Amino acid sequence: MSSPGEFYKSLPPITKAYGTLCLLATVGFQLGLYDKGDVALDYPLVFSRFQVWRLITTFFFLGGFSVNFGIRLLMIARYGVQLEKGPFDRRTADFLWMMIFGALTLLVLSIPILSTPHLGISLVFMLVYVWSREFPNAIINIYGLVALKAFYLPWVMLALDVIFGSKIMPDLLGIIAGHLYYFLTVLHPLAGGKNILKTPMWVYPFMFF
Repeated sequence: MSSPGEFYKSLPPITKAYGTLCLLATVGFQLGLYDKGDVALDYPLVFSRFQVWRLITTFFFLGGFSVNFGIRLLMIARYGVQLEKGPFDRRTADFLWMMIFGALTLLVLSIPILSTPHLGISLVFMLVYVWSREFPNAIINIYGLVALKAFYLPWVMLALDVIFGSKIMPDLLGIIAGHLYYFLTVLHPLAGGKNILKTPMWVYPFMFF
C-alpha cells in the first residue's frame, strides 16, 4: 500500500495542482487568513474596483472543513485523476483547456440572476459530469447503499443535494458547463460536425511550468 506522499506524487499535474490549491484555500480560510467574501465572484467589485482576482479565486474555494468539503476533494482526486490518466492521457494541455473552458463558461453563466459567489463546487461538478460521460457504464456505489451506472451519477448527486437541503445552483451550473464541453468536443464531431473547441496554442506553453 502506497504512502500518502507516494500517492500525492503519483497524481497527474493538473488534478494535483487544482486539488492542492483548493486544499490550501480552505486551510487559509480556517486559519482566518481571509474571509470567504474576499475571494467570491462579485462582478460589481470586479469592474468598479478592478478586483480581477475574484475571477480566479472563486474556483478554489470549496467551503470550510466539513464532510461536504472532504467529498468534493475526493471527487477531484478520483474523477479528475481518472479523466487525466484515462481519456486525457498524454493530453495534459487538452485537460487544462477543458478546465479553462469550464471556468470561462461558469463565469458567463454566473450572471446576477444566477449569481453564485463561489464556483469551485461548480467546476468540480463539471469534472464529475464529463467523467460520467466518458465512463458511462462504470458501476459506482452511493454511500455503499446503491449501485448504479456512472452515467446517472451527476443527477443522483443533484437529487441528494435537494434532499439534504443544499444549494443546487452550483451543481446545475456544473452540469451545463460539462455538457456544453462534451457536446462541442465529442457529440457534435461524432454527428459529422467540426470540433470547434480545439485546444488553443497559447495553452501549450503552460505545460513547461
